[in-house]
Parts: sequence; C-alpha cells; structure tokens
Amino acid sequence: MTSMRSDLQRIAHRAMLERGLVPEFSAAEMAEARGLEPGIGPLDPKIRDLRGLLWASIDNDDSRDLDQLTVAQAISPTATRILIAIADVDAKVKQGSALDHHARTNTTSVYTDARIFPMLPELLSTDLTSLNEGAERLALVVDMIVDGDGQVTEAALSRAVVVNRAKLAYNAVAAWFEGKSDPPAKVSAVAGLAENLRLQDGVAQALRQRRHEHGALELETLEPRAVFQGDAVSDLRLEQQNRAKQLIEDFMVAANVSTARFLEKKGFPSVRRVLRSPQRWERIVELAAIHGTQLPGAPDARALEDFLAERRRADPERFPDLSLAVVKLLGRGEYALETPGERATEHFGLAVRDYTHSTAPNRRFPDLLTQRLVKAALADQPSPYPLGELAVLAQHCTVAEDAAAKVERLVRKSAAALLMRARIGETFEAFVTGASVKGTWVRLLRPPVEGRVVRGFEGLDVGDRVTVKLEHTDVERGFIDFSRRG
Repeated sequence: MTSMRSDLQRIAHRAMLERGLVPEFSAAEMAEARGLEPGIGPLDPKIRDLRGLLWASIDNDDSRDLDQLTVAQAISPTATRILIAIADVDAKVKQGSALDHHARTNTTSVYTDARIFPMLPELLSTDLTSLNEGAERLALVVDMIVDGDGQVTEAALSRAVVVNRAKLAYNAVAAWFEGKSDPPAKVSAVAGLAENLRLQDGVAQALRQRRHEHGALELETLEPRAVFQGDAVSDLRLEQQNRAKQLIEDFMVAANVSTARFLEKKGFPSVRRVLRSPQRWERIVELAAIHGTQLPGAPDARALEDFLAERRRADPERFPDLSLAVVKLLGRGEYALETPGERATEHFGLAVRDYTHSTAPNRRFPDLLTQRLVKAALADQPSPYPLGELAVLAQHCTVAEDAAAKVERLVRKSAAALLMRARIGETFEAFVTGASVKGTWVRLLRPPVEGRVVRGFEGLDVGDRVTVKLEHTDVERGFIDFSRRG
C-alpha cells in the first residue's frame, strides 16, 4: 500500500504533465547546473561593495531559495534609506541556456504540499543563486529614500555584492515585533540588527498606510496546507498574515514599482503585472450591501478598501471569508507588455499603475526576465528581448502561472479529500467561494476545505453562507462533493 505522501507526489507529477509543465530537469540541464562555477568571480568596477551592511533575509521557516535581503539607514529625522538586494540569478543562468529554457517553459516554481517542483535546480535556487547566510552573492540593489509619510521620493538601481548576515523566519520575527517574544537569537547575535529591523518595520508600516490611503486592498485569504504525521495527512494548517510578512510585502511592492519606473525612464519595455478592473463588481456591491455598505456603481478601489477595513474591524474572525469572496470576484492577475510611451493597465488591487515582478528571480521567470532588462539598461546596452518576443513571453507567463496554480490547487484538494474521506455524511457550515456556469463552490469554516455543491446549489452566489453535507470524495481528481442542507 502506498503512503498518502507518495500518492500526492504522484498526483502532482501527473498534474504537471497534464498542464504542459515539465516536472523534472533533463540530463543536459543538470549537467549545465553542475558545471557552473561557485562564488562571484572577478568583480566589475561598476559593482558596488555592500558586504558591510546589516543585510538580513526574512522568509518562511523552511525556505531555502532566498531571493531578497533588506537593510535600512536613517538619513534624517524624516527620511530613511531602504535598500533591497535581489539575487542576481542571471549571473549564473544565461539567456538561451538549457537552464533558461526550462525556466522559460515552466515560468515558476510549483509549491505543492507533497513536493516542490523548482523552476531552477536546487543546486542553484537553494545554493549558487540563493542569498544564503554568510555567503557572498551578486545582487541587483533597489535603493530608495522613503519619507515619513511613506512616499518613495528617490529610487536608484545598481549592481552590488552583498552578504546575508542573518537568515530569519517570518513567525519568529513577527512574534518579536508584536511583543510576544524576545528577539530571535540570530537577531541578537548581530550587533545593531535589532534596531535596524525595528527601523525597517516602521518604514514598512508607513508605506502600507500610504498605499491604503490610495486604495490598495488589504485582503486576508487563508490557504490551507496539509500537515503530515509521518506520511499521512493529519490536518490542514492555515498560514496567517503577520507583521514580518507585511514588511517584506510592502518593501517588495515598493521595489517592483521603482524597477518599473526605472525601465520606463531608460526607454526600455517591460513586462508589467496587472490586475484589471473586476468584471463582477456588481456582486462585490451586493456583498457590501449585505453588510450595510453602499459602494459606487463603477469599480472604485478606495471605496472597496474602506469597506474591507470596516469589516476587518467589525468581524476579524470572519474577515478572511469575505476576503476570499472578494478575491474570487476580482479575478486573477496577468502579465502584459508595456512599451515606451504606451501605458499598461494598472494593478487594481495595489492601486498602482507602474508595477512589475522583479524580486523573486529564483522562482519566477518574469522576475529573471526583468532582471536582464535592468542589467542591460544599467550597462547602456539594448534590450536583450525584441518587443514581439516580450509580448509572447508575457502571455506565456500568464498561462503557465495559471497552470501552476491549478497544480497547486489540485494537490491541496487531493490532500483535503484524503483528510475528509472518513467524514462522508457529516454536515458543515460553509460559504460560497465560486458560482458560475461551471459550478458552485463552497469552503467549510472548519476544517478549511473547499468543494463543489452538486445538489441544491440553485440561487447561491459568492459570499453566501450555507449548511452542506459531505457526499463524496475522489482523491485522484481532488473532488469533494457536497449537497445543500436546509
């Protein structure tokens, strides 16, 4: 008899192939990876030496592919310099190489509960191109001046060599920020790091406050992850938002905006990340009305954020349920080519127009592509990609990202089906997360399992609360079927 974990690994492998993704690296790709020289090599005189700064990474507890480091410098009572170092993956993964071909095909790492399918071999993503603690690494640095109101008043990009002084984890740093624990041991071990992180936290909160004043949406969705006891699925765990995650999120948004504007000023094309105005705005208006709030008839990010903030204060326990409903109604982001002088669509959820993906090149191909554009611009060289190729890549990255998300979602659903198969016949409280001609979907409040309503779905819409009975599970296909009760 196979284990639950191996069942999920097999399902994930099959799903990758079915969606046009490549689950394994070829012999040629692995040979190319093994042939790469470690270290940073001879330094170009234009590369800044920033090894002496108090760089640190903050990521998930088990993350090994470290893409960013951050550090702050107080320059006046009302201004702070924030520097973000992004791993120079292009220094090892050359355009047109076998490794580049694999990354270009999948466009992203695929993170399933049973197995990770990295965009680049672990020899690179967790070693040679990862900003590992104590290792000298080449990086692109986004250097920003942020005033006391959270406005980025200046920004510059450059190449540099850096060293990660402390590999930190979100949960431990957040607990310290929130006064629930002492500083993590690695923070206390580096002189000045605690003060530096406190300074970063203050700037991040100012950045966040300013974005929300301009209509950025503060959503809180809960994605369940399988918890294994041995090789068996024993529970589903929800990842919670916290101050440390927000710090990195706010800095990365600022870095991505600064990078997009840098390329625009240089007259370079870019691949932007956009979220168009929601097509189901009328249902968002209906959801708000249920809670006593009247939204405008046309999409309005600022009004929507005001409503979300009010609901977060009024009912924090159920706010993630409302957030998930809004996320479903907003639709998915996509990649779009922006050429010099031609404006791409804004990102509705972030309330910014100039936005690209640039801060995770170990695990996202659009970020590696952007990195190559930035390096060419810094060197006063032409774009390494013709406009037609960039347009094709933008569309391909959107399609492949959607395929990867479907693989991740299938494995989550298969893990949930494994957990729920002994509970057929039980009833649960749920809310509707999707409603279309393709079907009606609900998520249980506890455990946080999503499935399809196969009977009694008539009249249900996104955001509705409902009681359902578990009728059937299919682990292979990730099906969990409910009927409506009452």
